[in-house]
Amino acid sequence: MTIDLLGPDPIYQQIAAVVLERIEDGSYQPNRAIPSEAEMCAEFNVSRNTVRAAIRSLNERGAVRTVPGRGTFVVAAPPQQ
Repeated sequence: MTIDLLGPDPIYQQIAAVVLERIEDGSYQPNRAIPSEAEMCAEFNVSRNTVRAAIRSLNERGAVRTVPGRGTFVVAAPPQQ
């Protein structure tokens, strides 16, 4: 998925969608860190504030959790019942 810097959707939402897609397809494994803010800034060519907004959105959805001093990790899927 490509980020459309001139499109109508906010860039942070587009980045969150890319990360979520990578979580769903297994590129980012449960209980493992996603790329750092700096790495995501470089990959998507955006500011740190934009990446932080994307991560905040993913945190609110329950897809990731941020551990201060450690990074942001994919949340393990809840057990099937």
